[in-house]
Order: sequence, then structure tokens, then C-alpha cells
Amino acid sequence: TNNKKSNSSSTTLCSSLPPPHKQQASTIYITMADSYRDFIAGTVGGFSGKLVDYPFDTVKVLLQTQNSLSSQPQSKSIKHTKIKQPIYRGAIHCLSHTIRTNGVMSLYKGLPAPLMGSMAENSVLFLSYSEVRKRLGEKPGEKELTIFELACSGAVAGGIASFFLNPFEVIKVQMQVMNSSNAVRQYNGLIDCVVQTVQKEGIVKGLYRGQTSLLLREIPGNFCWYGVYESVCFSQIPEGGTKRDLGISTHLLGGASAGVAYWTAFYPADTVGSQIRANPLYANRGFVLVFLDILRTEGWMGLYRGWGITALRAAPAHALIFAMYEKTMDFFRQFDPQVEDSIHKRSGSISHSS
Repeated sequence: TNNKKSNSSSTTLCSSLPPPHKQQASTIYITMADSYRDFIAGTVGGFSGKLVDYPFDTVKVLLQTQNSLSSQPQSKSIKHTKIKQPIYRGAIHCLSHTIRTNGVMSLYKGLPAPLMGSMAENSVLFLSYSEVRKRLGEKPGEKELTIFELACSGAVAGGIASFFLNPFEVIKVQMQVMNSSNAVRQYNGLIDCVVQTVQKEGIVKGLYRGQTSLLLREIPGNFCWYGVYESVCFSQIPEGGTKRDLGISTHLLGGASAGVAYWTAFYPADTVGSQIRANPLYANRGFVLVFLDILRTEGWMGLYRGWGITALRAAPAHALIFAMYEKTMDFFRQFDPQVEDSIHKRSGSISHSS
């Protein structure tokens, strides 16, 4: 009788479980759903941050490219080409000069390209970051990654996102530089800029100009971006609590700190990238050659021109990116409490070293 009962209960239990192929389909669905959440949350964060960031980004690019070589050089040799005198005395002068000569809205010239680029970059960035963490074996509530492993995940995600971002960077810089008072207005708008760039240089040489410099910016930059953000969040988790116990002020603080760290990691790579994308003489030259030429002609100050205003605007913009990302994920959890993410227990399951 006992055996019959045991067999009966086993049969009931087995019959209540879904078939193996349905279990697998359910797992795939959950994974896809998690990916969509990260993608959407990253898109929202990128959109919000770029609206705050863009006017200051325009000033940064104008400062970086104000000493651009003549677009019609007398000689093909960089060494024999004269450098233009600086137009702007600093960030404040650049900002006031641009507004005075072209109006306030000129600071938003070419906004659609970077806005779409920021949305694409952050959606791919947060999605890739989540997937890399899973590949490293992270299981929320069971196995948490170290801060170093999280930072490495960010570096890999940054490298992946750079290939989606670069075409937008090329168009953004060209539109911003065209807005400068001493630049020839050669494009009628965003679409015309894309069409002319592809027609003249092709997709690879045109839209992926400066890809090496972008990789050198994104990989170390996102290593610091995620590393600093996760460190700030972890330091604020209450004893016995998790990352989900944190308020928006912590996400804002972590994002602001991460933004400054991101742009400080290897800022010269961004300066070189801006020159390669905006300066015809540098268009087909490699990263090292352009880096050394800027260093020779303008010194280290030339490579770090615009860093101050960049770090200043990065704090509020990146604070908003992370805050909006976290709030969007919280929104998803209202409908599905099973949404997985890294919860980072304060009990010591995560450490700052590998």
C-alpha cells in the first residue's frame, strides 16, 4: 500500500512538471525578457543623459578641434603644415562666443545623431554588461562577482558598444564643428551629412573613422565607469541588505562619480578621435601618429583640452543615466518581481579584489 501511495505521489509530481522542451522554452523566454529589460532601461538612461549633456559636449568638441590643421594644406606632410591660433580662451569663452555668434540653439546643432547614438550605445552597453556578467558565472543571490570582475565586464561591454556608437560620433563631430563660426557650412542637415560622408569615403572609412580611438576611450572608460558606480553602490548598502535597498540619491552619487572617472580614464583618446573625425588631414592617419603630432605641436595641454567642462557636465548627465536605468528596472519589477539583477549582498559575498 505504501509503495502504491509513493508511486501515486511520484506520478502526480511528475505530471505537474512541464515537459523538458517547455522548460527549456521558458528559460529562453526569461533570458530574452531580461535582455529586453536591460535594453529598454539603457535606452531610457541614454536619452535622459544626452539631453543634459549635449550643449557641453558641443563646447568640448569645439575646444578640442579649434587648433585643427587647415583643410587645404600646402603640404601633405603634417610637419610642414601651420597650426591655426586658438579661437577660444577656455570653456566659458567658447560657450559665450558660440551663443553670441550663432545663438543658444546652435549648442544643440546635430542633436538627433548623438541622441540616437546615446540611446543605441547605452542600450547595447547595459545589455552587454548584463550578458558578460552572466558569462562570468554571476547568479543573483547565489554567486556575486567582485568589483574587479564587474569592472572587467564593463570594459568588454564598452568595446562591444563602440562599434554601434562610432557612426553617430562621426556625424556628431562633423555637425558640431560645422557650427563653429570659422567653419564652412557644407551640410544641409543630418541626413545630408550622412549621405555625403558615405559617398565620399564609404561606410568603413567614413562612418568608422576613428574607431581605434573610440575603443581606447570606451574600454578603459567603461572599466572605470562600472567599477566606480558599483563600488559607490556597494559602500552604501546597509548591513544585511542588498543593492535593491538603495535610494535614488545613491544611484545619482554613483553615476556622477562614474561619469567623472569615465572621462578621466583616457581623455586624450577622445581628443585624438575628434581630430580624426573633424580634420581632413588626419582622416586617413592612425591613432599613434595623430596622438604624437598633437603632443608635439600642442603638448599635453592640447590632448587634455576641454577635460574640465567634460568632467563637469559628466557628473549630472551620468548621474541621470544610472538613476533612470535603475528606476526603469524598478518599474519592470512592479509587474514581475522575478526580474533578475545583481543584488550585491552586504554580508560580504562581494569584495573589492579578485
